Amino acid sequence: MEQLWRKKKSKVHGSGLFASQNIKKEEKVIEYIGDKVTKKEGDKRADKQINKAKKNNNNGMVYVFELNKMYDIDGDVSYNNARLINHSCEPNCEVEITDNRIWISSIKNIKKGSELSYNYGYSYDTDYIDHVC
Repeated sequence: MEQLWRKKKSKVHGSGLFASQNIKKEEKVIEYIGDKVTKKEGDKRADKQINKAKKNNNNGMVYVFELNKMYDIDGDVSYNNARLINHSCEPNCEVEITDNRIWISSIKNIKKGSELSYNYGYSYDTDYIDHVC
């Protein structure tokens, strides 16, 4: 399968992923990968990622993603390019969990060169204030 994305600098936040070709609606674009860990370990790693960001005086980027009731995926690994997809309130992708795999899939036709995004699902009272659309 040909890679549908490429990394480059983003106006939204640091780096991002951009369509390397036209992408059709409902196409799997990239898998969110990383270490499969228990919920308890996922919580520890998320706290560690937040504390590291606070020490460095920047936004807390947490790459721990809920896989199911028992496990999370810690995507804070260099080989997980899906972690570079930025948040948007008007996204062109969404998250699908199929057969215990996390996929970022297109929800509309995406033109070559467009930045890929999905709604992170921030809660209004906490994260949304720091991540305004």
